[in-house]
Amino acid sequence: MNLFNVDENYQNPTMEGYYGDFGGAYIPEMLYGNVETLKTQYLQIMQDPIFQAEFQYLLKDYVGRPTPLFLAERLSKEIGATIYLKREDLCHTGAHKINNTVGQIILAQRLGKKKIIAETGAGQHGVATATVCALKGMECVIYMGEKDIERQAPNVARMKMLGATVIPAKSGSKTLKDATNEAIRAWINEPNETHYIIGSVVGPHPYPDMVARFQSVISEEIRKQLKEKTGKELPTHVVACVGGGSNAAGAFYHFLNEPSVNLVAVEAAGHGVNSGLSAATTQLGTPGILHGSKSIVMQTSDGQVVEPHSISAGLDYPGIGPLHAFLYESKRGIFLSATDEEALESAFHLSKIEGIIPALETAHAFSVLPKMNLKASDVVVVCLSGRGDKDLATYMEHL
Repeated sequence: MNLFNVDENYQNPTMEGYYGDFGGAYIPEMLYGNVETLKTQYLQIMQDPIFQAEFQYLLKDYVGRPTPLFLAERLSKEIGATIYLKREDLCHTGAHKINNTVGQIILAQRLGKKKIIAETGAGQHGVATATVCALKGMECVIYMGEKDIERQAPNVARMKMLGATVIPAKSGSKTLKDATNEAIRAWINEPNETHYIIGSVVGPHPYPDMVARFQSVISEEIRKQLKEKTGKELPTHVVACVGGGSNAAGAFYHFLNEPSVNLVAVEAAGHGVNSGLSAATTQLGTPGILHGSKSIVMQTSDGQVVEPHSISAGLDYPGIGPLHAFLYESKRGIFLSATDEEALESAFHLSKIEGIIPALETAHAFSVLPKMNLKASDVVVVCLSGRGDKDLATYMEHL
């Protein structure tokens, strides 16, 4: 099936890349050619049957799709509703990020690019990018915050083993925001032969739309799998953690225009939404420009970005993708948050009750289930976006 021939209100931005008031492409002149080429060609390339054939082949035989939709019986009994887990943690490399990097590496080849750069926070996007670069024999440079390099050491080792060069970002909070800054600077210096594989639904148009389309395989599979298991395609709720928001965009995509489905996005509250150490962007942010698009951004009154905090490196970001900003503003999405402590508690609980150790990012999504006042008739799908191997050092500190 061609994943990308979709034309609906919430799913597609305008020609200029706007979801409501959010999106667009706010870029330096040096990047105009690259971004304009992507903008004019990405849909045509993605919808080409030859592209589709290779993309679908790699998703199936390399990534390991479709990923299972698992009925979490003990968790369901505890919560008092039917809870399914979309097992993106079982993808090759251990997270949903590989769906997007497989698509973008084929796209980069079609555009004649020779070098790949990327940013990463938790390291899962970095590993996924290094993986597809190894598969296709392309040079790979990953920018990662110095703080994240320390707390995500296993993924740094994986990237290097796969042949990638990992460059630390030493400015600011030394986390995902700063890694993205460095990657964009590098792209400005080498725009012609370099493709930047952005890992989330952020950045200048067409990246938010392109990444959402590559990740939409998640919700496409959920609909089909739910129909097989329950006789109905639509759950009552889809729950996913949100930093920039790629796993949530993928999990929500084919439900965006189904008003009966509640879309629940869970941000990182850090030490508490109002503690000064948080990454709950929709609660703390205002409209602004960050990394090439207009969205909701944590910033001071004069537009200086406020440093975020989360125990999870993948949610430690002061913005949110423009699609999610639109879902929040339009009230199509329900935006909740979970603290570091709540996420840790949920991670340990899921491990003990279902035998699945989740990534710290994903653990935020599980922590809101008891607060949602679910009914016995509710059918909830949680996007289990990544596995917890990369976070064992943090978990060990709290055993």
